Amino acid sequence: MGTGKSALGKKVAVKLGLNFLDSDAEIEKSEGKSISDIFAQKGEAYFRQLEKKFIESGHPDSGCVISCGGGMTCSEGMPELVKSKGVCIVLFTTPEEVYARTANNDKRPLLNVDDKLSKIRELMEKRRPYYMKSGIAIAANAPIKNTLDHIIRIYASRRKAFARKIKSGES
Repeated sequence: MGTGKSALGKKVAVKLGLNFLDSDAEIEKSEGKSISDIFAQKGEAYFRQLEKKFIESGHPDSGCVISCGGGMTCSEGMPELVKSKGVCIVLFTTPEEVYARTANNDKRPLLNVDDKLSKIRELMEKRRPYYMKSGIAIAANAPIKNTLDHIIRIYASRRKAFARKIKSGES
């Protein structure tokens, strides 16, 4: 959360001529509610089920860049599921940077607490092992142009290998 997934994802999609999807926005559209309302009315476990459903069947099989919610890969089996769908790049930055980017945003239900920075640190620590299993980890605290170029290079180097893997049935 707050690493720039959506902003970078849109730029990557434009640069590669692909469609852009944000999993949170797609879930909000399908449910007719905000993420905050989904959390408040049905809870986090229900929301995580919606994320899994989205990854399993809620988007095209190819031709798109998807920005996944920060907690999407943070349960058993999800890192592997996400990786099976394409080239997965995980963005990291410091807790302080995440705080700076999210402090004034009340649409993040997990950060509706008094000590946001402590909560961010706690979430990052808890999520790190899942993130490391989910894809290629890169720092997202460089200038956006540098990070964008880095993502494009990774994608270019990995997409052919992923396509061969799918073709051979290894996914």
